[in-house]
Amino acid sequence: MTHFDVRGLADRLVELREEMAEAGFWLDPDRANRLTREAHDAEAMIASHERLLARAEDLDALIELAEEADDADSVPEIAAEIAGIRGELDRIRLKTLLGGEYDGCDAILSLHAGAGGTEAQDWAEMLYRMYGRFADRMGFKLRELDSLAGDEAGIKSATFQVEGENAYGFLRSEKGVHRLVRISPFDSNARRHTSFASLDVSPIMEDDTGFEVNMEEVRIDTYRSGGAGGQHVNRTDSAVRMTHIPTGIVAQCQNERSQIQNREMCLRILKSRLLELHEREKEEQMADIKGEMKKIEWGSQIRSYVFQPYTMVKDHRTGFEMGNVSDVMDGNIDGFITAYLKMQ
Repeated sequence: MTHFDVRGLADRLVELREEMAEAGFWLDPDRANRLTREAHDAEAMIASHERLLARAEDLDALIELAEEADDADSVPEIAAEIAGIRGELDRIRLKTLLGGEYDGCDAILSLHAGAGGTEAQDWAEMLYRMYGRFADRMGFKLRELDSLAGDEAGIKSATFQVEGENAYGFLRSEKGVHRLVRISPFDSNARRHTSFASLDVSPIMEDDTGFEVNMEEVRIDTYRSGGAGGQHVNRTDSAVRMTHIPTGIVAQCQNERSQIQNREMCLRILKSRLLELHEREKEEQMADIKGEMKKIEWGSQIRSYVFQPYTMVKDHRTGFEMGNVSDVMDGNIDGFITAYLKMQ
């Protein structure tokens, strides 16, 4: 559904409820879970629409009362409510752009510093913070699964999970190479540097997909965690790395409390990445799920963040840009996501 068709949603919800009330509905768990999720999403969209209508009606009443009383003091309150309604409407519109099979899933994000040494590692950490701020703004939960600190500053890599409604649907647009241009704080001559970092985004599949991994094709390595923290970190080989030998796909996790938990999460990450690859090959539409992975260097970036000599963030796929770099680095990337989803 490419637009917010409330009547169509309501009709579909009636159909879903009738199917869910049928005898034997749960005999097919995969179908039952899929339809249950669809019903939940439809209910949420209809509820959002009803809330928006109620706010608009209250606003009309407030404006009418202010006009009758010639009450100029109500203008700030009215302006604030208009802004609030517009914000809610933008969020609803954004959700209507999410129609991918996996858009409703949680997401696994993997950041890797590219060309640029310490500067690139610092840039990777800045992006990690940006996505953390975005997750906070959206009410998502971010959980770090694995990280490797930079030699002098920043991070060489980090893998983290973002949990929340439509997390993958929103964040899949961020997959690719991100370019930074700024005066480097690590250069004593204060020269301008260009650095790169790449972000890979995968959906976390539901357990009812029926997709299984042949563990005979997986090499499992355990190693000592490199992070700071609890009793067992750095004392036991609790970190886990899994390599799918036929494809070379690697998943690793070190931040759970035990090797068993790290192994379970690592397998979940590997399974999601393999299923994603399988779907790409089956549908022959790589961009639908993951997109094209490019070398992390000049000329392959999806977005540029310029701090000097001027300030601008520009997405090279959509042409969308913002002049307030600080706002973007604080997690305000909604405009870039919306532009990408509209383009698709």
